[in-house]
Amino acid sequence: MAITLNASAASTAAEEHLKSLNPAYFDKNVPAGQDFYMHVNKGWQEAHPLTPEFARYGQFNILNDSSEARVKGIVLNLGATNPAPGTVAFKVSTIYNQAMDSARRNAEGAKPILMDLKKIEDTPHEKMEDLFIWMHGNYASPFFSAGPQEDLANSSVYAMYVGGGGMGLGDRDYYLKDDKRNKEVREAYQALIVNQMRNAGYSKKDANRIMKNVMKIETALADSAWTREESRNIPAMYNPRSFAQLKEMYPAINWDRFFIETMGIKSPESVIVTEIKTVKQANDLMASLTDREIKDYYLWKYVSQAASMLSDDFANASFEFNKVVSGVQEQRPRWKRALGATEAAMGEAVGQLYVEKYFPQSSKDYMINLVENLRTALGKHIINLTWMSDDTKLNAIKKLNAFTVKIGYPDKWKDYTTLEIDPKLSYYENMHNVSMWHQKETYDKWGKPVDRSEWGMTPQTVNAYYNPLANEIVFPAAILQAPFFDPEASDAENYGGIGVVIGHEMTHGFDDQGRNFDAEGNMVNWWTPQDSEAFAALTKGLVDQFNAVEVLPGVNANGEYTLGENIADQGGLRVAMTAFLDSQKKKGVDISKAKIDGYDPLQIFYLNYANLWAQNIRPEEIRSLTTGDVHSLGKNRVNVTLRNLAPFFEAFNIKSGDAMYRPEAERVIIW
Repeated sequence: MAITLNASAASTAAEEHLKSLNPAYFDKNVPAGQDFYMHVNKGWQEAHPLTPEFARYGQFNILNDSSEARVKGIVLNLGATNPAPGTVAFKVSTIYNQAMDSARRNAEGAKPILMDLKKIEDTPHEKMEDLFIWMHGNYASPFFSAGPQEDLANSSVYAMYVGGGGMGLGDRDYYLKDDKRNKEVREAYQALIVNQMRNAGYSKKDANRIMKNVMKIETALADSAWTREESRNIPAMYNPRSFAQLKEMYPAINWDRFFIETMGIKSPESVIVTEIKTVKQANDLMASLTDREIKDYYLWKYVSQAASMLSDDFANASFEFNKVVSGVQEQRPRWKRALGATEAAMGEAVGQLYVEKYFPQSSKDYMINLVENLRTALGKHIINLTWMSDDTKLNAIKKLNAFTVKIGYPDKWKDYTTLEIDPKLSYYENMHNVSMWHQKETYDKWGKPVDRSEWGMTPQTVNAYYNPLANEIVFPAAILQAPFFDPEASDAENYGGIGVVIGHEMTHGFDDQGRNFDAEGNMVNWWTPQDSEAFAALTKGLVDQFNAVEVLPGVNANGEYTLGENIADQGGLRVAMTAFLDSQKKKGVDISKAKIDGYDPLQIFYLNYANLWAQNIRPEEIRSLTTGDVHSLGKNRVNVTLRNLAPFFEAFNIKSGDAMYRPEAERVIIW
């Protein structure tokens, strides 16, 4: 527990020492007012040079390394117990051992998938609909995506969604833009398709034909796909249609067969089409393409989803592509890849053991108290907003008070009893069984009330999230480590670390996407028109601030795509500072007199926040993240965000003329 100070003990504040922060990493040659990120982190960067396996390496990676080492020990210990077949320990250790068994996988080569590839090749014209149903029910969802999720308008029940998909590169720009970077990625993707199809036994001529047909189809899908910025418009995704309308809109697809045979679900009365134009493009392609073109597309979708579970030839081809996209120079060690596959398959089973060994109740109790302090602080901020009306404030407070908080681990664990893992089967066959088990788990939710006890992350995941449809904030056990949280650290460090993370996730409930949902997690507009306009004006200012930052020569940050995270970063900082000051006042601490290894507590708060984002990163990864990540780069999460906060300027005596200073009239404060 952090040191508790009361009024009579305030004089002992100087005895506190830094735990999460290492002042030796601070660079006095880079003043705080010139570049706060580098002032805090330059020494850290020099002490943690990028190794070949990483495209970026930062504080999150250090924690992830720690979590991985712990999980590895858990998994190896399970295997060492010689577990009985059918037990969780047996299933976990079998998956891990098969993932590690490169000798067997290399000997098998493409053999585990050859019968399925032959099935695709041998399908006659009159059975192409059967082939489509088989692909969608088992492999990779070609052309479009579909499945049950919480209804945006009534989050207590599931709705059926149909939306875009089918693009191997994900983002439309990779297919449609002809600048140097997008051409490089596109060419690397084409080479990947050819190489993987060659690994699957196809001739160079046939592999090239498959590649050309794949690019034709995926480029057509990209042409109708939403931009990254459009994808943030949640209300635009909600397009309910009756089942009769769905069939009329997209007649190339046998929807009755589709739902029954891929999901085991009777035709739903209605569906929600998220991207109407994109699904129409899929429909038109399915109606106009030749059998050969469609089969080539299916062949690639099949091989692509199987590649990581086959021989080293497949893994090496994938890595060559990743080198171009991220700049990484060396594959991750096999044990890390095997561990990732094991956790993807049975993450909660491993997480249960992780929590028992590494997450004490005291950490959970500390977090519960911290969250309530942050909730109170955010409530103060909402009440004191000058741009929001009282009616909207009341609804915002109602939503804040309704937040569900999940800390550490689920209240009930996933039951893997029905998951079958057989060491006689190939690794690919077992992992396909895992995929089908998880898919059935999803489809079985249909017609049942939403289970809000479920978690979207495992306890050993170094991350946190806000789920607007459940109005919940979730903090897995693994993130509750230094520099985010240390029970022996000062309150200033913990509030500048995990406190900001808590505030960040809370603020997501009120960012450009979260604001569309009410206290129950339903998509309801609880804002007055005037308040919506005021919010839009403020967010435009924040978008402009980030858009102005050049992350590489000729490449600027995308303030619109990263808006939600940027709002949450700023909100997290402001709310955590308020909660920190309130906590010290309650303890009787005179902040103006307290010192922690010579630093003011307010300075420590901001120093540890900047410390969270310490990292080294390759230029290729900067480009990739700027294209596809909703988070701003770590440096911008520090420097751009802090330049809006007056308490930060005061803490480090930053004045007009300093690079970190932003004139008051240009600052943007939202929450």
